[in-house]
Amino acid sequence: MTQTSRSEPVIETPLEIPATKTEFGQFGVAEEIVDALAMRNINGTFPIQAMVLKDALAGKDVLAKSRTGSGKTLAFAIPIVQGLTGSERGPSALILTPTRELATQVALEFRGIADVKRLKVATVYGGVGINEQAKKASKSQIIVATPGRLIDLVGRKLLRLDAVSVCVLDEADRMLDMGFLPDVSRILGMLPTKRQSMMFSATLDGEVGRLASRYTKDPVLHEVIEARPVVAEATHRFLTTDRDSKTDLLVRELAAGERGLVLIFTRTKRAADRVARTLKNQGFKAQALHGDMTQPARERTLARFESGKADVLVATEVAARGLDLDHITHVVNFDPPEDDKAYVHRAGRTARAGRAGEVITLLLPDQVSDFSRLAQRLKLETELGESDIPIVSPRVVFRSRGGGTRGRGRRRR
Repeated sequence: MTQTSRSEPVIETPLEIPATKTEFGQFGVAEEIVDALAMRNINGTFPIQAMVLKDALAGKDVLAKSRTGSGKTLAFAIPIVQGLTGSERGPSALILTPTRELATQVALEFRGIADVKRLKVATVYGGVGINEQAKKASKSQIIVATPGRLIDLVGRKLLRLDAVSVCVLDEADRMLDMGFLPDVSRILGMLPTKRQSMMFSATLDGEVGRLASRYTKDPVLHEVIEARPVVAEATHRFLTTDRDSKTDLLVRELAAGERGLVLIFTRTKRAADRVARTLKNQGFKAQALHGDMTQPARERTLARFESGKADVLVATEVAARGLDLDHITHVVNFDPPEDDKAYVHRAGRTARAGRAGEVITLLLPDQVSDFSRLAQRLKLETELGESDIPIVSPRVVFRSRGGGTRGRGRRRR
């Protein structure tokens, strides 16, 4: 394989999903780790894992383009666990994530295989006691951290990063979208220059690409090309209503038909609390999730949602970032997202792992025009009209609040 300059990653042939699952051992994964995965009924690789494992195990810098929920965590967790000996006295591997929730989920994935090497895994994020967290992190070989709290610990001299030999940026594009570029750059500048660096992101252009160019050396690029875009994995419905009837329409939608976990997005924390309270009063097992909650309260709420004890979660955009569950059957945009990218991120929370899913967006009359254009840009083309205007996309339906179709169309499978 020909190596290139720092700014020109080695290009591997993209792999299109779906792909035949392959056993981990074929990529050089140690038998003890293969056995640990088998104990969790994980016996074959997902496409991003099949692409990345060989290079990551060889210690090469890796740039991987793959969406959330594609199995990327094990693509970097396996090489990290296999590469460490267990004799390291402090942090040797650092994984940066944009949110506390994602940090927790990544740490859980690591713990599922880290025990075979007697490796300790610690999380570092805000909202919890700093001293106990720092004490645990300083004695762990693997740290999964959000940028702000990590800088805080290092600045207080409660944690050292001078022995880190491998660093991973997980959800790099989302991290930069949330304004973490200065913090991420600062952290990467603290690390030893001789290290393995890996970046996993839904996109590798723009700021993410510039960051990769600066902090990786001769990286190998792997890209999963989706057979269908994220939004095509779900059915999309846009329901028009007026402001006074909006909550009633939501209640009717939740009460109709079979569903699993439902994630509802609101624009503000106050709206999240109000909608969750209204749904509780209507007999739904609903809870709110937003930034004003303490970390223990957030963790309890997410645990209840994941277990199904609360099957409706009403969340703000920021609070739901990092939420990565396979059993969300419906996403409801109680308040529409600001742009196409936010819509795709929200839609990506459902229709995962080959399951069906539905995205419902509640629109006030003055929002219909903007969302018609959004649908067209995302190739969910729909023309709004009063009678016989056809619906171009077979997977999008616009309905009025009373249930009558404003534009006629057929769903074709």
